[in-house]
Amino acid sequence: MNDIEKIYNLAVAGVQQLIPYKAGKPIEELERELGLTRIIKLASNENPLGPGKKALAAIKAALPTLALYPDGSGFALKQALSGKYAVDVSQITLGNGSNEILELVARAFLTPEHEVIFSQHAFAVYPIVTQAVGATGVVVPALNYGHDLDAMLQAVTEKTRLVFIANPNNPTGTLLSQASLAHFIGALPDTCVCVLDEAYFEFVSHVEAINSIDWLKKFPNLLITRTFSKAYGLAGLRMGFGLSSPQLADILNRVRQPFNNNTLALVAAEAALSDDEHLQQTIAVNAQGMKQLTDSFKDLGLEWVPSAGNFVLVDLKQSGQPIYEALLGKGVIVRPVSNYELPNHLRISIGTTGENQLFLQALADTLANV
Repeated sequence: MNDIEKIYNLAVAGVQQLIPYKAGKPIEELERELGLTRIIKLASNENPLGPGKKALAAIKAALPTLALYPDGSGFALKQALSGKYAVDVSQITLGNGSNEILELVARAFLTPEHEVIFSQHAFAVYPIVTQAVGATGVVVPALNYGHDLDAMLQAVTEKTRLVFIANPNNPTGTLLSQASLAHFIGALPDTCVCVLDEAYFEFVSHVEAINSIDWLKKFPNLLITRTFSKAYGLAGLRMGFGLSSPQLADILNRVRQPFNNNTLALVAAEAALSDDEHLQQTIAVNAQGMKQLTDSFKDLGLEWVPSAGNFVLVDLKQSGQPIYEALLGKGVIVRPVSNYELPNHLRISIGTTGENQLFLQALADTLANV
C-alpha cells in the first residue's frame, strides 16, 4: 500500500467512496480552455439580472466594516425574515447557502444506522450529505420526472430518519401539489424529519398554492429550506436559511459553525428581502424567458419537462453530452444531467431575452449538424 492509499484509507468509509458535487462550468474556465471572448452561462440557475439595487447599496455601505467579524447570530436578517414570513426568530437557521442547511440536518440527525429517502432525479447534494455521514440512501424511482410520494411513503422503515423533498424539483422542475405534500408529511412517523427544499419557491406561478410555512405549526418534524441564490440574485454570497420548529432549529444551530455567514451576505440578504420591485422583475423575466425557450423547443421538434423553476429540462432524443460540448465551442454553457440518470437531456437556465436567443441559435445550428 502506497502513501496515497494510506491517506484515503484514513477517511471514514462513506467519504472514501464519495463523488464530489460537480458545479456548472465557470465562464472563466471556458475562457481559459477555448480563448472565447463572448460567453453566456445558462447552467447554474442564476439570476440573469444579478443583485437588486438595494442589495448592492447595502454591500457598498458595509465594505468599511470588513475588518470586523460578522454578527454570528445574524440578528438583523433573522428579524427581517421573522417579519416577512411571520415566524419566530427561534425558528430560523442561517446557512452558507441553503446547501449548508442540508448538510447541517444530516450531521445533526444521521448515523450509519439510519436511512435517508430521496427521489430519483432529485438534487445531487442529498446523496452526498447522506453518504458523507455514513448513512444509507434509499432512492425511490421518479414518477413523471418528479417525486412519487406514495412510493416514498412506502419506503419508510424504522431506520428512516430523514426524507428530502425538492419542490420545485431540481433538475426537472416538477411541482408537487399542496394537498399531496401535506398528506405525505402528515403520514410520516414523528421519528423522521422531512426536509422540504424550496430553493425555487419564488418562481412558482402562484406561491400561495404551496404556502408550506403554515405547516410548521402542525409538523414539528418539518424543515423548510430556502435561498437567496436564485430569485434574489446573490449566489456569489452564499446565503440561505431554514425554517422549522424552535426545537429543530435549536438542534441545527448547535452544529452550525460560528460566523458561517459573512457580513456582505447578511446585509445584502436583509436588503433584498425588501426589494419587491427587483423580485417581481426577476419573476417576469423568468416567465418571458420560459415561454421563449419552450416555444422554440416546439419549433425544433423537441420535448421538455414543464418547469415551475427558473430552468427547463429539454429532451434531445439523443446523447446530451456531444450537444453540450458543441455548445461550449459556441460560447454557450448549459448543464448536462447524465449524473441524474438523464443522459439525453440538458438543463437550461433561463437568461435574458438576448442570452436565450443566443443559446437557441447555437442549439439550432448544433442540431442541424449532428
